[in-house]
Amino acid sequence: MKTRTMIAALAALIITPMNATAQQEWSPEDANLCCTSIMVAKNASTDGSVITSHTCDGSYRTWMQMVPASDHKDGEMENIYGGRMHTMSATDSTKMTVKGQIPQVKHTYRFLDTAYPCLNEKQLAIGETTYGGRKEMKNPKGLFTIEELERIVLERCTTARQAIRLMGELIKKYGYGDDGECLTIADKNEVWIFEVQGEGNKKIGGVWAAVRIPDDEIGVSANISRIGKLDLNDTDRYMASDNVFDVAKQMKLWDGKEEFSFWKAYSGGNYMNEKKNYSVRELYILSQLAPSLNLTDAIEDMPVSIKPDKKVSAQDVMRLLASYYEGTDKNLSGRHIVPNPKKKDKDGNIVESEPDSIVSPFSNPWMLGDEIKMYYAMGDSTMKNIRTVSVSWCSYSTVIQLRSWLPDEVGGVAWIALDNPGESPRFPIFAGNTTVPSLLSVCGQGCERDDAALWHYRKANRLATVRWGNMRKFLEPARDHFIKKSVTEMPFVEKTYQELATGDQEKATNFLNEYSYDFFGATISRWDDLTHRFWRMSSNGF
Repeated sequence: MKTRTMIAALAALIITPMNATAQQEWSPEDANLCCTSIMVAKNASTDGSVITSHTCDGSYRTWMQMVPASDHKDGEMENIYGGRMHTMSATDSTKMTVKGQIPQVKHTYRFLDTAYPCLNEKQLAIGETTYGGRKEMKNPKGLFTIEELERIVLERCTTARQAIRLMGELIKKYGYGDDGECLTIADKNEVWIFEVQGEGNKKIGGVWAAVRIPDDEIGVSANISRIGKLDLNDTDRYMASDNVFDVAKQMKLWDGKEEFSFWKAYSGGNYMNEKKNYSVRELYILSQLAPSLNLTDAIEDMPVSIKPDKKVSAQDVMRLLASYYEGTDKNLSGRHIVPNPKKKDKDGNIVESEPDSIVSPFSNPWMLGDEIKMYYAMGDSTMKNIRTVSVSWCSYSTVIQLRSWLPDEVGGVAWIALDNPGESPRFPIFAGNTTVPSLLSVCGQGCERDDAALWHYRKANRLATVRWGNMRKFLEPARDHFIKKSVTEMPFVEKTYQELATGDQEKATNFLNEYSYDFFGATISRWDDLTHRFWRMSSNGF
C-alpha cells in the first residue's frame, strides 16, 4: 500500500519513530499505512486451494465493480491511468490522468476491479504490499503504477507465470514509475511472490524478481522486500528481469562477489532500519503457522516461505489477517490494567475470589496515538504501539481461493471485508459474478454516507472499539458467524452452480450473483443491528 495520503494524521501512531537510512525512504510511520499478504500453495492448504490475500491499509477507494470481458478491434489502444486510487465511483474521473497508451489486445477477461484489482474470470488473483525500496531507484516518468500493472494482467492473462512475464515486458518497454512493490500472484495451481522497483532516476525501465512458493509451503509479505537469492537456472522456481544483477552492480548496491540477495541490494532492510527482510507481522504469522520452527527476531534473512506445521485453510488466513497479537506480550489491548471493581462487594468487603486488577474495557488493539501518549505520560511505559496485522484504517481486504477441480466461475472466490478486518465480516464475490451489490459501487472514504457499504460496517466497528472489552462479546461472534457460514454453505453453492451450468449458464450465473447479494446483505443487516445495539448499550455514556 502506497503512503500517498494520511501520513501526517497517523504519524503519531509510533511513539519513538526511527529515521530511515539515506537510501531507504521508508520509516515506521509508513508501515502503519501499509498492507499484509499471506500466500498458501496448493499442498499446504486444507482443501487443495491456492490462496493469496491482501489488506488494503489506508484511505483508498472502497468502490468495486465487475468489469466485463470485451472484444476489441485491431489497432485499438488502451489507456494507462494515474489517480484511480481515490475516485468515488467507476464513473468518477476527478484528478485522474491518462499517462499514456499501449496497444489493446483482441480479447480482455472479466475481472473484479478493486483499488488494487484482484481476481479475473480465469482464476488469476493478486495480493499487494508496498516495501518502498531505495529512493534512488524510483523514476516517476515510468508509465506504470503497480495497480495499473495488476489491471492489465488481469485483463490479459490466465496464469501467474504469464502475468509475471507480461509485467516484465511492459516494465522494460514503458517503464515502472512507482515505489518498490510486492505482488502475491496466484492461479489455480501456483502462487508467486513478485517484487519490482524502478531502474534508477536516469532510466525509464525497472528491476524485478519473482519466486514461486513451493507447493507444500506458505509465505508472507508485509511491506518489506522478502526475496533473497535468485537461482535463475531453476526456471521452475525463479524469474527475474534481465538486468537484475547488472543494475545492482552499476549502482554499487552489490559488489558482484558475495552471493546476490535481491532484498539486500534493492531494499537494504526493513522499515525499522534493521538489516532484515521481515519485521513483527511476518515473524508473528510464520510463527503461528509453524511454531515448531522456533523462529525468533535474531534471524537476519527469513526464508521467503516455510512449510506449516499443519495445513492452512482460507478461514485460518482470515483469522490471521484479523489478528492483533492477542495472547502475546505485543497485544496493546492487554496492557491497560486497572483495579478490579468487583474486588469488593456492595458492602465494601474484599472478595477473595476476584483478581486485584483487570484489563480496562476501554483498552483496545487499535488505540490512536494520542491515547497511547496519554497512558505513557501517566507512567505506563508498556503503552507503546506495535503495528498490528489488522488495523482500523484498512479500506478493504481480500482472501482469495483458487480451486483447480472446480469450474473457474465458482472455483475462484474473493472473500472481502470492508474496514477493519479484525472486526468486519467477509462476503464472497466469485470469479463468475457479473455484478456486485449497489452498495459496493460507491466509495465511503471522505464522508459518512449510507449508500456506501463501508459505513454500514464502520459505524458498528468504531463504537465497538470505544469499549472493546464489552462490545467485542457481541461483535466477534457475529464476525465469526460469517466465517462459519462460508465453510458450511460453499459445498451447496459449488454443487448447485455446476448442476445449473450443465443446462443453463445464464441461470448458473444468476445464482452466483444472487448468492453473493444475499450473503453480503446478511452482513450488512447484522452490522446495522450491531450499530443500534451499541448505541443502546452506550445510552448512559462511554
